[in-house]
Amino acid sequence: MTGHGEAHRRADGVSVGVEVRTVNNRYLKFSFRATEGYQSLEPQVESIVRQHIRRGTIQVGLVVDRQPTAEDYRLNEVVLRGYLAQLERIVGKPVQGESVPLASLLTLPGVVREPTAELAQIELQWPLIESVLSEALNSLARMRADEGRSMASDLAANARAIAAELAAVERRAPQVVDAFRSRLSDRLNKLLGELGVQIQPADIVREVGIFAERSDVAEEIVRLRSHLEQFDTVMATDESSGRKLEFLTQEMFRETNTIGSKANDAEIARHVIEMKSSIERMREMIQNVE
Repeated sequence: MTGHGEAHRRADGVSVGVEVRTVNNRYLKFSFRATEGYQSLEPQVESIVRQHIRRGTIQVGLVVDRQPTAEDYRLNEVVLRGYLAQLERIVGKPVQGESVPLASLLTLPGVVREPTAELAQIELQWPLIESVLSEALNSLARMRADEGRSMASDLAANARAIAAELAAVERRAPQVVDAFRSRLSDRLNKLLGELGVQIQPADIVREVGIFAERSDVAEEIVRLRSHLEQFDTVMATDESSGRKLEFLTQEMFRETNTIGSKANDAEIARHVIEMKSSIERMREMIQNVE
């Protein structure tokens, strides 16, 4: 499910911000971006995220800002002396402070060591980062819960639509055989009447029996209704049920497809098309359900 959650907190001179975004995906895909030096926290962050989310593409952004101190910035004497030595070799004489301003030297790469997060600092900051991450995930969960309730309502409406179409198929199914018997008798009587040949009732009964056996969809109707009942039961549980619902919709589609291929009736075919449309809508939504 799509969602967004974020949290911010400041403590002991450290400001931490976490943003979590999720988009639909049948599987779990995790990506992490962080302030320089904090990428090493990716395994811990992913472990916590997996405790909250089981499906979807998850993007986590971590921003850590620490107020720098004078001790954070130090001159790299080795690098500075290296620059000076190179300049002296180029000009062929010792470099004087007047000819090369100190401010220019300080801007050269590597002369001033800028503050970077060290492992010891990261470990000390981790409890704060973990707390902010959990807060962001809880915010995300609330948003996803709202979307989940809306999705559950839509899934239930589609399930009811399928049940209504299935009831219509069940009412129509017995009439299919009667209609076939009538059409077969009319055609045979018309054709054989022109030839002066009488058809035996037993012949019609045999053909009708063969047709009835091939077009019988009673078992498929029972199984599809059972799948709908199981679907309602799974929807009512609090546990993660995305995989179960996905399997049930696959079985619903299979039974519906079989009804359409066996029934050999235009009216049933129309009901089958409506059921397939509802099932397809359910399948698209369920791919995003945990």
